[in-house]
Amino acid sequence: MSDVMLSEPDAGLASPVVPRKRPTREAAELAVRTLIEWAGDDPDREGLVGTPDRVVRAYEEFFEGYRIDPVDLLGRTFEETQDYGDMVVLRDVRLESHCEHHIVPIIGKAHVAYVPSDRVVGISKLARLVEVYAKRLQIQETLTAQIADTINEVLKPKGVAVVIEAAHMCMTTRGIRKPGVTMVTRRLIGAFETDAELKRDFLSTISGSRETFG
Repeated sequence: MSDVMLSEPDAGLASPVVPRKRPTREAAELAVRTLIEWAGDDPDREGLVGTPDRVVRAYEEFFEGYRIDPVDLLGRTFEETQDYGDMVVLRDVRLESHCEHHIVPIIGKAHVAYVPSDRVVGISKLARLVEVYAKRLQIQETLTAQIADTINEVLKPKGVAVVIEAAHMCMTTRGIRKPGVTMVTRRLIGAFETDAELKRDFLSTISGSRETFG
């Protein structure tokens, strides 16, 4: 893992991405020990002695999206489409992210669609794109926009649509504690925004699956 993290500028600013040094693994583990002590337990007792290491390793998985360039991920495309011009839909992509306000899970699914212009991308890359952005600290609105905007930027299709349905543990397990509540966000670009029939077709295609999260 690199010891440098890239700190993205605020939206709308022209400032470049600024390299930021990543704390050491030892510092991260010490921070976990501090949280255990703050919670009221003993980090040196048998059941917790290995927890700082395990938490840091878990964070490496939870937030691996910071180490992957989503634009590069979609870089390999294919021109052999036999003039296919209808929408391509990837439905029910499992999504696991973490709320940037409380660092607790966001669990749900994403539906991703685009209408090719002259190139297509492997469907596994679309699922991986969802995962890359999900494996970062997020709010669902930003996550939805990032997925759609990257597909639009790289593939330059006739249209892009992304819908995310997810449960937020910051709402279901703490605070107002409302289990069973699902948040839905969507981003429609190009033909999906201007063509009412295409929009209806897409929404109808993804409406066949319903699941309760959290």
